[in-house]
Amino acid sequence: MPHIIPIRDLRKTNEISEAAHKEQQPIFVTKNGYSDLVVMSSELYDRIVRENRIDMAISESEREMADGGELMDLDQAFDQLNQKYYG
Repeated sequence: MPHIIPIRDLRKTNEISEAAHKEQQPIFVTKNGYSDLVVMSSELYDRIVRENRIDMAISESEREMADGGELMDLDQAFDQLNQKYYG
């Protein structure tokens, strides 16, 4: 169940911080009954960003294949990466 608080409760910074770290879920802040802000721990934010990057990479790869991209042998791919980054 989502954690929802009114904007006036933002004064309770310690309580909000503890809840964000303990629950590892976003806390939705409402203003005049409408969603206004989202508060979350930095760990949760980092996880969401990392997952988004992975999803974007998968989506980009799928688009590339749909546009006629060519498959590459895994050993060949690693050889090219090693050459590029390690000389």
